[in-house]
Amino acid sequence: MRIGELGQRVGVTTRTLRHYEALGLIRATRDGNGHRTYDESDVRAVQEIRSLVDLGFALAETKPFVDCLRSGHDLAGVCADSIAVYRRKLAEVDDYLERMQSVRRELQDQLDVALLTRAAGPPQCELTSHPAAPAG
Repeated sequence: MRIGELGQRVGVTTRTLRHYEALGLIRATRDGNGHRTYDESDVRAVQEIRSLVDLGFALAETKPFVDCLRSGHDLAGVCADSIAVYRRKLAEVDDYLERMQSVRRELQDQLDVALLTRAAGPPQCELTSHPAAPAG
């Protein structure tokens, strides 16, 4: 199949496919006229790349998964290099969640102090009496 058909089948632009090819994620062969041609393995590779990118993987992180498919595996995540990337990504997500929980606790603490201070009595301010400063 040609690049336009591949793009339509997987829902990406031809520019995206050329970018993937430049990164070595997919491989086109050239027909007699010099046009790029792709096969079903490229469809599967691009679907895997898109799925991983949707999960937050960088394009470079998808290479071990594509390589795993290219080596004949039905699932892209079963190879040792893919598993290592999964583990790294999970560690990143765990770290991010921990940081966000810390931010949440700090925000909750600040809100609690503000509510207690406000409940203690005057002076009070009303949000509606002071217009917000324009964003700049």
